[in-house]
Amino acid sequence: MAKAPYGSWKSPITADLIVAGTIALGEVCLDGGDTYWNESRPTEAGRSVIVSRTADGQIADVTPPSFNVRTRVHEYGGGVFVVLQGTVYFSNFVDQRLYRQESGKEPVAITPEQAWRYADGVVDIQRDRLICVREDHSGSGVAVNTIVSVSLDGSTGPQVLASGNDFYSSPRLSPDGSQLAWLSWNHPNMPWDGTELWVGKLTSDGAIAKHYKVAGGLEESIFQPEWSPDGVLYFVSDRTGWWNLYRWIPQNGQGEQGGIEPLCPMEAEFGVPQWVFGMSTYAVESAERLICTYSKDGTSYLASLNPQTKELTAIATPYTEIGSIYATSGKVVFKAGSPTQPGAIAQLDLATQQLDVLRRSSNLEIDPGYLSVPQAIAFPTTHGQTAYGFYYPPQTKDYTAPDGEQPPLLVKSHGGPTASTSTVFNLRIQYWTSRGFAVLDVNYRGSTGYGRAYREQLQGQWGIADVDDCVNGAKYLVELGAVDGDRLVIDGGSAGGYTTLCALTFHDTFKAGASYYGVSDLETLATDTHKFESRYLDGLIGPYPERKDLYIERSPIHFTDQLNCPVIFFQGDEDKVVPPNQAELMVNALSAKGLPVAYVLYKGEQHGFRKAENIKRSLDGEFYFYAKVFGFETADEIEPVAIKNMAYPF
Repeated sequence: MAKAPYGSWKSPITADLIVAGTIALGEVCLDGGDTYWNESRPTEAGRSVIVSRTADGQIADVTPPSFNVRTRVHEYGGGVFVVLQGTVYFSNFVDQRLYRQESGKEPVAITPEQAWRYADGVVDIQRDRLICVREDHSGSGVAVNTIVSVSLDGSTGPQVLASGNDFYSSPRLSPDGSQLAWLSWNHPNMPWDGTELWVGKLTSDGAIAKHYKVAGGLEESIFQPEWSPDGVLYFVSDRTGWWNLYRWIPQNGQGEQGGIEPLCPMEAEFGVPQWVFGMSTYAVESAERLICTYSKDGTSYLASLNPQTKELTAIATPYTEIGSIYATSGKVVFKAGSPTQPGAIAQLDLATQQLDVLRRSSNLEIDPGYLSVPQAIAFPTTHGQTAYGFYYPPQTKDYTAPDGEQPPLLVKSHGGPTASTSTVFNLRIQYWTSRGFAVLDVNYRGSTGYGRAYREQLQGQWGIADVDDCVNGAKYLVELGAVDGDRLVIDGGSAGGYTTLCALTFHDTFKAGASYYGVSDLETLATDTHKFESRYLDGLIGPYPERKDLYIERSPIHFTDQLNCPVIFFQGDEDKVVPPNQAELMVNALSAKGLPVAYVLYKGEQHGFRKAENIKRSLDGEFYFYAKVFGFETADEIEPVAIKNMAYPF
């Protein structure tokens, strides 16, 4: 093995390889013996395509090249398509209209050209209609969210079924078509704070007559209602502090007399935060069996649950993260991955336990000698608390570092902030570790997967607790002697970008950082963001403008005098979640101060980058930036990034 400084190792895991050989797998849908999913392709400018796999294994694109299957409801989308008897109903990104596509035919629009967006549909075959969430942007004020019905042939305009709340999701039709279940919630709650589960009786013409609340409230988060073939309504609730499975059994058709009972009480998470529509952590395979996934300490497990005996039986898989579960009799399909296997859509035969991979997010074959396997760590943080993360040591089969040298550390702060990091094989992390960087992916306080109490430790503490955890995670590894304390960097996107900027501004632990569409001014975010998150900060910071002082206090833009290290910013010019002015305010302030700063703006990108060339540019650009900051030579030629005020090395 050759000796070379950390950061200068040559790696076969290049940005070109990553974007050319990787797709993003989206939602899954079953239709008889056929499986459908959507996938985002960086090489097609991030276009999302519906793909089908027939029972005999034939895979083909469903939607034509002129269509991009995405919805902008809540800006994050999800719940973008549904399939019944070979006919696909989907939202098209350009015009946000719903389309019907029969097998072998061109898509036909079934909603009018209006400022309306649709998501999370279910087919009501008895009444020839689709029931879904609509977000109406035609008015002058904030968007109006409702549950509507849309005729399958587009012959009549959408009809409102439920209205009056700020948000709706998960309309689900009972097997006999007589009842509709749905979720709703209101500002300032987010769906992981408090939601309500409702059931409405449907009249013969499809209107909702009597309706009643089944569960939920201001401090109880309900997730994913699903009906069983025998008319039992299942759902997930965190009423005990953990998202667990429950069922509601109506008596004599009268919901008020129905009972709710837990199915499998555990200190584990059977649910996830509803950032997007169409999420599924369990499926009703039959009246006698549910197939579910749950997570403990950052690892997912697959299991079978008998709702009669309440017995949970583990199902062995090679995966550590599992989601998007759908089932038909004897078969379950789900998305999964592990530290050594990229994300994939897998199918399990419940009788034979045979597991088949239907689609992989990447078919690249990487020599294991270049791959770093994450190590779960727990470390002490402020106020006597414990935080969590996954540590990836540098790894290559070709090089060793000079004696006595410790690797630079990249700390990654995930978005959300109510989300979590993933252990699924990630070539973008391997890009760093195979070049000689160590990586710490932090599940700071507020992250999902460790119960409601851990999630709520970020309430009122955003910009403090999350930042402390990233700082203390880095210091923990320095104290262990695993990394170089003089070469600590941090990056993050969206909310993770805010955590990054706070860590760089209010602490001196990190020597440089990268913000991907990150927040720098909380006041701007509170007054200039989309409806779904417009009151999110009430819980994370405090009500605005009543606690304007806290918004100023925790906004890096007001404290650039405390920031004394280089920062690079990546931003999409069409981002409605964190508009470009958030980055530009910070860039201008740092430039005026004389600090090394770089700004890369991508035309046509929204919140998160989908185009291959921009993903490549960001990955290589961040690495190039750190090479200049720390003064090491990159093994490959990288397109330079324009850095203002850069004296080499910094």
